[in-house]
Amino acid sequence: MKNFVLITNEFKDNDLVLSKKIIDYINKKGGKAKGLISGVEATKSKQFDITDIPVDTDCVLVLGGDGTLIRAATKLSSLELPLIGINLGTLGYLCELEESTIFNAIDLLFKGNYFIEERMALMSNPCNVSNNMIALNDVVIHQMGGLSILSFDVYVNGEFLSTYNADGIIIATPTGSTGYSMSAGGPIVDPKANMIVITPINAHNLNSKSIVIGDDAVVEVKLRRRCAQKDDRAQVSFDGDFVKELYSGESFMVTRATSNIKICKLNRKSFLEILRKKMATFN
Repeated sequence: MKNFVLITNEFKDNDLVLSKKIIDYINKKGGKAKGLISGVEATKSKQFDITDIPVDTDCVLVLGGDGTLIRAATKLSSLELPLIGINLGTLGYLCELEESTIFNAIDLLFKGNYFIEERMALMSNPCNVSNNMIALNDVVIHQMGGLSILSFDVYVNGEFLSTYNADGIIIATPTGSTGYSMSAGGPIVDPKANMIVITPINAHNLNSKSIVIGDDAVVEVKLRRRCAQKDDRAQVSFDGDFVKELYSGESFMVTRATSNIKICKLNRKSFLEILRKKMATFN
């Protein structure tokens, strides 16, 4: 690898000081590097487009945290480029690198000392537009505004699964199993696995558990009307970013994305080892 794109969360790299050092380092080694600003965190005038990625790009370096890496990965999913994260945030399960290790990591990338880990993603077309929405972590259907619970009918491959009275429903990938799904009581899944996890949020009964299903399943969530005098509303989010509103009687379908997200890795630490170290920071 010698041709890179650097996507930076400018709120975590003040004045792009580290980004400029990384670009200079790559250029001095005989490579090429183009710097872009992460879309969600940037002002509208600075947001990058997928067309800004040069066709000869070998790898995308993402500087910020897990959220910045996820947004970059889903936005660029159609290009199927490997990405590697540089963590300037707090926890970070996806970002392998820290500021202190980035330059040594670039040396390893130049030498070809890396491997690619494939991560499945989810997709849906909630707004009936030409492009599917992609989620690397999860799709969440949750309440808006008030504190009243919602009622959801969940179907898998057209077959009725269950009715959940809850604050919401999380449909997560294995990568997303250590995020919101875990906080809601869902299982932790090896991120290299291929499966879908359905977890209710604060379910209003004693036997609502997470359901793990195959990655080839089609999940449909229908928002039921709980009170005749009002129309319930839910909010649909992809990886934490709001996408649309869902009204009583409307349904929403989620499937596995047609392509995987490629995460570039430099060490072969097991998922369990990484999990132990990350979780230990909160003990």
